[in-house]
Amino acid sequence: MKYRQLTKEQFIELHKEFAEFLATQQIDAKAWHKIKEEKPSMAEEELNIFSDVVWEDVLSKTEYLEHISENHINLFQCNSEEIIRIYVKLKDKNKSFLDSADFQWFLKNPLNEYFDYFKAEKKYTKPRNSELFELIEMGSQISKGELFTAINQLIG
Repeated sequence: MKYRQLTKEQFIELHKEFAEFLATQQIDAKAWHKIKEEKPSMAEEELNIFSDVVWEDVLSKTEYLEHISENHINLFQCNSEEIIRIYVKLKDKNKSFLDSADFQWFLKNPLNEYFDYFKAEKKYTKPRNSELFELIEMGSQISKGELFTAINQLIG
């Protein structure tokens, strides 16, 4: 398995796509139930293969990731050959990026002395999608890139 198996909730959300995936292998609902009962390892393998297909599709379409924690924001633009990272450090220990009022304050006062910015680019050292998956497993979320774009324009 290249990535990780989807969660039960993700499988429920993608039940139609999973049924279509099984149909491409001439497995209908009745056959699927029989496989689950009589050949659980085969069923597990089908779940794993489907999970990898879904992850590969999602990661291939991912352009931006973000990870927001109490005192740090990591924003990533995921290009085909390199990843660009913008890091924001909050120096005020009385505020938190996880507090919505403090986060709104940050958005309105991004040039305040309480923020340090760092920007860097790096070539992928592993396949692109593998690196993005690792960032997601460490807590990053797929985003539309609005925060990345705004801060990138701000810091140049």
